[in-house]
Amino acid sequence: MKFTEYKIDGNPEARAQMAERANGSRTVPQIFINQQHIGGCDQLYQLDREGKLDGLLLELG
Repeated sequence: MKFTEYKIDGNPEARAQMAERANGSRTVPQIFINQQHIGGCDQLYQLDREGKLDGLLLELG
């Protein structure tokens, strides 16, 4: 599976871009799957508990 990790520590421009994509969320990590904003780790784990994460990942191909 292919993914891109962005390091935004110490980069105010990158953090501002992330917050814009993440609907104002500024904490890290912010997770996106297929350009869809998932949220942070808590939201990712919630999707997994609900059985919805695998479907999103399968869409990646």
